[in-house]
Amino acid sequence: MVKRIILHWSAGRYYPTEFEKRHYHYLIDAEGNIVNGKYKPEDNNDCTDGCYAPHTGGGNTGSVGVCLCGMSGFVSNSVCGYYPITRKQFEVCMKFVAELCKKYKIPISEKTVLTHYEFGRVNPKTSSAGKIDIIFLPPYPWVKKNEVGSFIRSKVRWYLEKI
Repeated sequence: MVKRIILHWSAGRYYPTEFEKRHYHYLIDAEGNIVNGKYKPEDNNDCTDGCYAPHTGGGNTGSVGVCLCGMSGFVSNSVCGYYPITRKQFEVCMKFVAELCKKYKIPISEKTVLTHYEFGRVNPKTSSAGKIDIIFLPPYPWVKKNEVGSFIRSKVRWYLEKI
C-alpha cells in the first residue's frame, strides 16, 4: 500500500540519468518535465523482491520517491552548486505531489509528505540519517533548513485545493 511520498534532489544535473531513473519513481527536470523512473510506486509495496526504487534507505516500503533533478556541487545556501533547483521545476513538483496525494489518498502530514532529510532525522538508525536532500530551496532562499518540509507541505496543500 502506497502510504507516503519522500522528496529528494538528485545531487546531479538538470536531466535524469538512467541511474537516477532506477532509484526514483518520478524525476522533475529543470523545465518542469516529469520523467517516469524504471519502477512504479506500487513496486515499493514489496521491497523484498529486488524490483523496487531504492530511494530512501530504511524507508522504501510503501514510499513514492519524487526527485528534483539538480543540486550537483551543493555545499551551502551560499554555494548551491551548478544546477540549483529552478522555480518552475519546484512548483511543478509541488503540484505533482498534490496529484499523487489525491490519487493514492495520502493525507498531507510530516509522516506522509516529507523530505529525505526529514526522514533521516526521524529515523537516525537508517542509512538515510545525515542526508541533506532537501535542506535548501534556491527559488525560496529565505526558507530555513528546518522549515523546508513545512514549506513543501504548505505548497502541496495549496495545489491540492486547486485540483
